[in-house]
Amino acid sequence: MLQNIGVIGAGTMGTGLAVDLILHGIGAVLVDQSVDALEKARSEIISSVRFAPLIKRTAPRVADEDILTKIRFTTSLSEVHNCDFIIENVTEDIKLKEEIYRNLDRICPPDICFGVNTSCISITHIGGVTARASQIIGIHLMNPVFLKSSVEVIRGYHTSEHTIQLTRDFLSQLGKDAIVVNDYPGFVSNRISHLFMNEAAFVVQDQVAQPKEVDDIFKKCYGHTMGPLETADLIGLDTVVHSLDVLYQSYQDSKFRCCPLLRKMVAAGLWGKKSGQGFYTYNR
Repeated sequence: MLQNIGVIGAGTMGTGLAVDLILHGIGAVLVDQSVDALEKARSEIISSVRFAPLIKRTAPRVADEDILTKIRFTTSLSEVHNCDFIIENVTEDIKLKEEIYRNLDRICPPDICFGVNTSCISITHIGGVTARASQIIGIHLMNPVFLKSSVEVIRGYHTSEHTIQLTRDFLSQLGKDAIVVNDYPGFVSNRISHLFMNEAAFVVQDQVAQPKEVDDIFKKCYGHTMGPLETADLIGLDTVVHSLDVLYQSYQDSKFRCCPLLRKMVAAGLWGKKSGQGFYTYNR
């Protein structure tokens, strides 16, 4: 069983993963180049772990002092050198990810596997910048991490069966099933869901309907838990736009052309839940 996980990136997904690890008694080293991001993550992790049992009945109660014994916060990537498994969660920027994986490849022992938490970027490409392509696997976590019972896992061209089984076993420790798919940009979830979110934004832009009406149709008529615009706000509209750009560049298909309204909202700082305003207004 894995006991110490390196978590790269203290944004929404890295913080959410750290919460899930703590709730399952697994240690974590949380790395981010920003001290402010780490301080924000510390506060959010304590709050999320504290309130988790109110949201999910099976979540354990963990004392604040015990939370901080299970996680180390650092700006030094080298501190993950003795972790059992690495999961990278930085923004969808291929150049940034390439730099991180080259450094991880140098820092970590040769038998350690790397999980790429990405919604669109090629796992095969990431494997190609390391000397351990067989040990690179996609782990597409979704928010909020501790409430999700399944994870989209992506097999790169060289990903080994050993790496896939290790990832299945790790996710099982978190009470999650792995749904293993093959590597093409966007995989299954984002290749389909981003079409929904993008077209929903076009519907609002074209004044066919208001955001609530769009989402209500998906929730009340199709039985979805969340509508596409609520989902976009939760993910972050900046992330959605970046992912659409990756999909467009990868496939050169006009169906992934980003809605101008999305770009305008991102330029205005309306990023969704994390900024307090997107298609909806949120209390921060």
